Amino acid sequence: MDKDIITPSNSTPIKERLYRKPPWLKVKLPVGESYKKVRQIVDNYKLHTICESGNCPNMGECWGEGTATFMILGNVCTRSCSFCAVATGRPQTLDLEEPFRVAEAVRLMNVKHCVITSVNRDELKDKGSEVWAATIREVKKQSPSTTIEVLIPDFKSDWDALQRVIDEGPDVISHNMETVKSLYRKVRPQAKYERSLEQLLRTKEAGARTKSGFMVGLGETDEEIEELMNDLHKAKLDVLTIGQYLQPTRLHIEIADFITPEKFNIYKDLGYKIGFDYVESGALVRSSYHSEKHIGRK
Repeated sequence: MDKDIITPSNSTPIKERLYRKPPWLKVKLPVGESYKKVRQIVDNYKLHTICESGNCPNMGECWGEGTATFMILGNVCTRSCSFCAVATGRPQTLDLEEPFRVAEAVRLMNVKHCVITSVNRDELKDKGSEVWAATIREVKKQSPSTTIEVLIPDFKSDWDALQRVIDEGPDVISHNMETVKSLYRKVRPQAKYERSLEQLLRTKEAGARTKSGFMVGLGETDEEIEELMNDLHKAKLDVLTIGQYLQPTRLHIEIADFITPEKFNIYKDLGYKIGFDYVESGALVRSSYHSEKHIGRK
């Protein structure tokens, strides 16, 4: 399939008819000196970014502005979510030097707001939480003025692992719901809707600023979206992001529909009406997109 051939709007299923990509989904190609600098640092320090591994449509814009979302614990995930472009399989040996390389890259890039995420490492006894803690500590040590946002996995309900991350005091702790409850088995077969909600609530009750996000265009209904938002509000969530699902390859779950900018505005208004402190809603919105905007709203 031509990469520019997708669907017309949020009202026409993809299988019925194919159209060119809607104008609101067009993105700029990576260019500029800032992009080249980030590219060089990432390569030289043998780092992984979710920008690349996740096929993020905003990579050109973010890297062009000198920012990137670092992905720790390698680039192979132990889970097989049907929406995600990150490789699935048996990860390599744990790289204990990774926290230092990430911190060095953050310092060299002069990052003001650092976003860190990771693959799932369910095979590890601590679920990778020790490396998470070490990475946060090292970034703080090398770049004390940099604010830190972490997008963490669910640690399979290992609340001690979660506490290790909380204890390091990142400015924002994020964990994505990704989709509505009815689609969990199809989209996130190794995750649990209630487990993710519990993790967000525990994180908030421990005193952290919390964030979560989900995708639309997977076949969910407006009623299910509102239910998810209400569940997140019950979990005392601070920041919510909503974006369009884009199919990475033919092997991944198909897009059910494309959501218009007008509909994303409706979702944003609903989020504020429900009571979230900050809502980012748009076709190209991803977890770390413009994440620096809400860092000071507490």
